Amino acid sequence: MLSKLPVLKESAGLRYFTFFYLYIMQGIPSGFALTAVANYLAAKGLSSSSIGTFVAIVGIPWIIQFFWGPIIDRYQFSVIGHRKHWVVLTQALAFLASLSLLLVHDPVKQLTLMSVVFFIHSNFASVQDASVDAIAISIVPDAERGRVNAFMRGGYLLGVAVGSAGLSTVMHYYGFFYAAAAQSALLLVMTALTFCIRLDNTDGFIPSFNFRSSVRPGADQLDNPKLKWLFTQLYRGIMEKRNLRTFGVIALVYTCNSIFIRSFSFHLIHNLHWADNAMSVLQGGWGIIATLLVTLGGGVIADRIGPGRLQIWVMAGVCLFLILFNSFGLMWVHKPLSITGLMLWNFADPMFSVAAMPILMALCRKKVEGSQFTAYMAMVNFCDVMGSYISGWAMTYTTAPIIGMVCGCLIFILIAFKIFKKEQSMIANYAV
Repeated sequence: MLSKLPVLKESAGLRYFTFFYLYIMQGIPSGFALTAVANYLAAKGLSSSSIGTFVAIVGIPWIIQFFWGPIIDRYQFSVIGHRKHWVVLTQALAFLASLSLLLVHDPVKQLTLMSVVFFIHSNFASVQDASVDAIAISIVPDAERGRVNAFMRGGYLLGVAVGSAGLSTVMHYYGFFYAAAAQSALLLVMTALTFCIRLDNTDGFIPSFNFRSSVRPGADQLDNPKLKWLFTQLYRGIMEKRNLRTFGVIALVYTCNSIFIRSFSFHLIHNLHWADNAMSVLQGGWGIIATLLVTLGGGVIADRIGPGRLQIWVMAGVCLFLILFNSFGLMWVHKPLSITGLMLWNFADPMFSVAAMPILMALCRKKVEGSQFTAYMAMVNFCDVMGSYISGWAMTYTTAPIIGMVCGCLIFILIAFKIFKKEQSMIANYAV
C-alpha cells in the first residue's frame, strides 16, 4: 500500500504539500517559544534583557546549524531516501525534547530549566531544518523555487500562528503544561506523516545507515565526498566576493526586522500594558489567511519577474513602513494604529523571505548546495537571534520608535547601495 504512494521527485503537488507541512512543523515550536512564551515572560515583569537572553539561548543551535550541512551531505544515503533518515530521526528526538517541557510547571520560576529544554529541542529541530533545506535545494527545479519557497515560508507562518496564537490561548486558559502537551502531540502526528512520504521510487520504509549498500557501486566516493573537501568548498562558496555582498544585504535586512519587531512587541506589553495572550494572537493569528495568500502570490511573482527585482520592491516597502510608522511612535497608545502596524508587519518578513531564498539558492555551488544553503540559513537565524539580543540591550537606553526609525534608515542605505552596485555593473557590461 505504502509503495504505491506518489514520490516527491515526480509530483509538484506533493512537493508543495510536503515542504508546506514540514515548515508548519518547524514553525509551531518557534511560535510557541519566541512569541507565546516570550510575551508571557514580558507580561510577568521580566526585563527586556532577560527575555532577549532567553530568545538567544533558544536560537543558539540555529546559529551553529552550518556545521550540520556537510555532515548531512556526507552521510546522505539510506534505504528510506536521500537525507530522509536525518529528518525522521531528528523529528522523533525533537518530539521527545518537547515532552520534556512537561517538567516545567512555572516558566518564570523555572526559567533556566525551560531555557535548557528549549535549547535541546532547538538542536534537533535545527538538524531537521538543515536536512529539509538540503532535500529542497536538491530536488526542486529552478523554475519552481519561488513558489516552493513561498509554500515553505507560508507553512512556517501557519506553524508560527499555531504556536503563538493557538498555544498561547491554551497556556492562558489551561496553563503551560497543556500547551506543551498540545505541541508534543502535533509534532508526533507530523513525524508519522513524514515517515510515509517517499522521495524516490526506490525508497523503502525501514531506516538504515548502511550507506554503501544503499547506493550504486562506485558512486559512494562520487556522491559522498570527504568532509574536508565539503568544508573547503563551503568556505569558498560563502567567501566569494559577490556572494558575500549579496548575503550581507539580506542579513542586515533580517537583523533590522528582528530588532524592530522585538522592540515593538516589548514596548506594547511592558510600556503600554497589552495582555500577552492578546499580543500573541495578533502576531500569529489574525490575518494569517491574508498573509498566506500574499506570500504564495509573492512566490509566483518571484518566479515571473525574478527574485532580485522583488527583493528591491520589498525592501523599499519595509523601509517606508518603518520610517513612517515609527515617526508616529507617540500615537502607539491608540490601539487601532498599533494593531494596524502589527497586521501590516505580518507581510514584511514572509515577502522578503520569498525574494531572498531563491537568491541564496542561486549562490550555492554544485555538490555542496545543501551545505551552503544550510550555512546561509544558519546565518539568517543568527541575524534573528542577534536582533533579539540587540533589541533587549537597546531598549535599556532608548525607545522602540527610535530603534525602529534607525532600522528604517539602515534599510534605505542598503537600497541605495544595491542600486549603485547595479548601475556600476550595467556600466561595466556596456563598456565591455
